[in-house]
Amino acid sequence: MNTKKSLTLLAAFALAAAVASAGPKSQTGTVLSQTSVACGERKKSKKESVSLLCQQYVVRSGATDYTVQQPKPGDQTLIPLNASVEFTLDKSKMKLKANGKSYEFLVVSQTAVPAGSTLH
Repeated sequence: MNTKKSLTLLAAFALAAAVASAGPKSQTGTVLSQTSVACGERKKSKKESVSLLCQQYVVRSGATDYTVQQPKPGDQTLIPLNASVEFTLDKSKMKLKANGKSYEFLVVSQTAVPAGSTLH
């Protein structure tokens, strides 16, 4: 009986370790929209500044729409609309792969897809 308890305990630890090391689950989605949003300013002179823009996307995965944004302005290739993407979520960050390139975004919001909505 002691051997059974040991085996059960060992199996429980192995399962817990496997779950803990699994990390964020990879998901697939589609880019629904893209906009440019203000995300900072740069001084042009002492009296004038220029707004900096970041790309913001809506990515649909299953029954959830994620609004994600570049963490800071930069020269980033635009991701085409209706592009299939693969991503992982980790707290408030989305690591996304599209067209063979990797990107990191901040998750701004997530909403449920309205009933009856489909991708066009």
